[in-house]
Amino acid sequence: MVGDRHYYVESYGTIELSAFRLYQSPFAHRYVTDQTIFGLYCGRLYPLKANHDEDPVPYYWKLRKGVLLYDVPEQPLELVGPDAVRVLERVLVCQAETLGVGRCRYALACNEDGTIAMDGVVMRLGPDRYWYVKANGEFISWLKAAAFGLDAEVSDPQSQVLQIQGPKSLDVLNAAIGGGLSADFKYFRAGFFDLGGQTLWVSRTGWTGEAGIEIYSNSGPEPTDHDALWDHLFASGEQFGMEFSTSSSMGIRRIEAGILDNGSDIEPDLTPFSAGLGHFVNFGKGGFIGRDSLETADRRQLLLGLECPSTTPETSMAVHFESAPAGHITLGTWSPTRDRGVGYVRFNQPLPGDEWMGKAVQLQDHDGKLHEATVELLPFIDKEKRLPRAVWNG
Repeated sequence: MVGDRHYYVESYGTIELSAFRLYQSPFAHRYVTDQTIFGLYCGRLYPLKANHDEDPVPYYWKLRKGVLLYDVPEQPLELVGPDAVRVLERVLVCQAETLGVGRCRYALACNEDGTIAMDGVVMRLGPDRYWYVKANGEFISWLKAAAFGLDAEVSDPQSQVLQIQGPKSLDVLNAAIGGGLSADFKYFRAGFFDLGGQTLWVSRTGWTGEAGIEIYSNSGPEPTDHDALWDHLFASGEQFGMEFSTSSSMGIRRIEAGILDNGSDIEPDLTPFSAGLGHFVNFGKGGFIGRDSLETADRRQLLLGLECPSTTPETSMAVHFESAPAGHITLGTWSPTRDRGVGYVRFNQPLPGDEWMGKAVQLQDHDGKLHEATVELLPFIDKEKRLPRAVWNG
């Protein structure tokens, strides 16, 4: 909270927790203090806030106008072998076999009943080598079960991910590789780059809605020198003013960008259609888990955006329509760009004979006060998503 505006914070209480069996980033010693507040995601600790009093807004504007580096907890899973693509075709609702080497694609996996089991990004690193960079939750057992009887190996490559995000992120990458970054390195493309003498996989993806890259460390057979990588990236980014940030600034921006988090915003009973992600389902491909259920599923959307000029939407706040409870907030923030509260509203049921989009609703805060709000289509800013698609032109 800054002043009377509540910026992005996950709903959390502070507890003492043993780090036993929890994965700590190999970069953590470069920024952790005894004041650092951690989150837990994919079994990995990550810096949620630097301290209880951290103001995320200056870092937010640095993200929007400059460049920041984040140490993030997302987890790649690797599929290798002649049948690796067949495993992905069984599990994902998008088509994987048309994915070229060095290309990425947003990819949902569903349960048999059509509800979303996982979301993430599938990448093709080589002819028979893929990564699925997944969201929070257990998924490797699901992939291994789908690979049973096929010539494919599923494993956790133990890769740690750094995100460099913001309009100057490609400048940093160009400096880090010694120049010569190609204009062909476009949004949702990826490749191996030499970063200070270490060959690493880099993708044009991120979780901020800004231009950005993600850098994936290696665990073997040539393990990454994490300290050398950290120093090289910051030396490369110094001329562009790159700084490290906790996820607090990223959290504000990802909500503005309409980026959903599986298991929190995408609640377990939502299908791709009710979550507003139905356009990622490819019925033109062969069979996949959940296909039969999705073909007959209700196509109406239940998860949308909500904007409120008078208060910040916060997790579990009730949303009313025509004087009756109609849904709840999954997560929200105060948008510095829009100068109003924005968040995600999950409605309980479809609106008979109409759509929720554009409807006037009331947001009930935790004190019981009702605030006028409007249902809005995501994202809240950059509706055409041009910012992350910025083309490097030197």
